[in-house]
Amino acid sequence: MPYRWPEDTVFTRLDLEVEDRLCRLCGRTLTICDHRQRRLFTLDGPLHVVCKLVHCPVRPCAAHYRTVSPEAETALAMPWWVLGWDVFCWLGQRRFARHWSVSQIRSELSDTYQMRLSDDAIERYIQRYQQMLAGRQGDPQQLAAAYASVQAVSLAIDGLQPEKGHETLYVVRELDQKRVWFAQALLSSATAEVQQLIAQARAWAERLDKPVRLWMSDKQEAFVQGIAAEFPGVPHRYCANHFLRDVAKPVLEADSRAKVKMRRTIRGLRAIERDVLAEQRPAVPRRSPETGPPEVQSAETVPTKTQPEAMARDVVLEYCAATRGILNDDQGGPLHPPGLRMAEALDEVRASLQRNLEAQKGGLLMSDWRGWPATSTGG
Repeated sequence: MPYRWPEDTVFTRLDLEVEDRLCRLCGRTLTICDHRQRRLFTLDGPLHVVCKLVHCPVRPCAAHYRTVSPEAETALAMPWWVLGWDVFCWLGQRRFARHWSVSQIRSELSDTYQMRLSDDAIERYIQRYQQMLAGRQGDPQQLAAAYASVQAVSLAIDGLQPEKGHETLYVVRELDQKRVWFAQALLSSATAEVQQLIAQARAWAERLDKPVRLWMSDKQEAFVQGIAAEFPGVPHRYCANHFLRDVAKPVLEADSRAKVKMRRTIRGLRAIERDVLAEQRPAVPRRSPETGPPEVQSAETVPTKTQPEAMARDVVLEYCAATRGILNDDQGGPLHPPGLRMAEALDEVRASLQRNLEAQKGGLLMSDWRGWPATSTGG
């Protein structure tokens, strides 16, 4: 479906002409026979491109019925695209180098460049970017240039299974240049099927004319047998990440139990937030009997919200949000156990609350809030 441009869009017009205006068959000068107009998004603003199409004016010439387009058009964008190459590369860089989400990309395009694109349109262009990148990574000439100064290669293989019961994506990666050679989804992890991938890796190494000095994996039986069959004598090293994870498994299990205990100890955050939000709501006028108008509370009965009280309520909500973020943080890994990091962060929150209580600078104190876990955050 073509993109619907807003009526108030201001375009910059760009006329493109064919550079070689001579017919390749008869040598006559090509004449303009039609115009093709298209509109593009660029980082410099919307662009209105007018392509002057030409053909040979001599009817007996075979090139008379062949229309020639300006060569510079493909330097701006691919056919049928609404995004120029600069925007297309910008999308790929933000998505894969900075790991932006689709919603972040859409917001940045709308706020900074006034490009209003839907999520599915952005995802479609990102998918095209992945396809082009995969084609470029596997190009033989690009590979030969990347490994021209490399004496030997080190390979790794691993399987990624998004959900149980789905296909496992096996990825073969070269470690020295940090390049993914290829990936293939397999329904089965049988040795025969996995060995075909390892044989494909051997074909890639032979095409590059580079010896394989090392293989690395998680030492699954299929990997061990396949590598031994296709690469006899090549060292097969256990992946350091998997090795460390297996060694640290008892520590991670204890760390997981500690996280459960800390989450069980700290309760009532939602109740505290609900009480604070109820205090912040404006007073609702009381209704008199059914036939009478609403009764408005007098100034003496309406509770006034002083500035210190409002600031104290905001502080309570910020403490609740910070504590919830700490409890939901599961990142870290074996070298930085999340439970240990959670305990350290909760100790910092408790110390901050204690400093708040000791300050006694007037206004509404944290101790005035019922149920605040100031004494139990370190549990």
